[in-house]
Amino acid sequence: MNRIWLQRILVVGVWVTAIVAWQVYQRTNDLGTIETAQRFVDAVDSVWWGPLAYVAAYLLRPLLLFPASLMTVAAGLLFGPVLGVLLVVLAANASAMVAYLVGRALANTPQPDREGDDERAGLIRRWGDRMRERSFETVFLMRLLFLPYDLVNYVSGALRIRWTAFLLATVLGTIPGTISFVLLGASLERLDEGLDGVNPWTVVASVAIFLVSILIARLARSRDEHTTPTPETHPWHDTTPPAPTEPSSSDRAPVA
Repeated sequence: MNRIWLQRILVVGVWVTAIVAWQVYQRTNDLGTIETAQRFVDAVDSVWWGPLAYVAAYLLRPLLLFPASLMTVAAGLLFGPVLGVLLVVLAANASAMVAYLVGRALANTPQPDREGDDERAGLIRRWGDRMRERSFETVFLMRLLFLPYDLVNYVSGALRIRWTAFLLATVLGTIPGTISFVLLGASLERLDEGLDGVNPWTVVASVAIFLVSILIARLARSRDEHTTPTPETHPWHDTTPPAPTEPSSSDRAPVA
């Protein structure tokens, strides 16, 4: 067994153990997702080490498959809109890199198309190639469209796209959603009380930011679809030169 497979087995073993332990903890204490988040808020509220605990919890979150949106709302409730946004920008992007690295550690090295691949396998491989070719644009659009946060992280790592493009696209693409959810959290009294007592103007602002980010993503996606790629940059362009053909009898030089 080579080193790569030992690494994968170790990563999967630690990951599965963490998920099982987390599920046992929640069931033993009869806690749902929101109740767990509220218990965390109660534990770190008004203590000097609260921001550090929040960042640490956000780093562990992708391994436990805990919702990123709920943690972001909790930042607004705990730290207010300004510090909450700053902490989420730091913690969310760091946690995205954690999931990215896990996906990268578990994935195979990308392989070129092989003869005999079925249509679906070839399509998936070409889609992965396209995502690697246009890493920033693809990840940026997925962030603006609010696709599942951890799914994007793990898939990006598994496809081994450039980490610099992934991180930059994540930082910029999640800003609208971060502001929206932190503002919502800052207007709440408790997570487990729903929207009771929430400031309606905060909800309006949050929804407006959410819709604007989706509109921008739609416009960018539409523009991308109508852009005609050049043969050199199109990931599906066949650059193999045509095979030489025999000249027809009419093209042959006359024999004296």
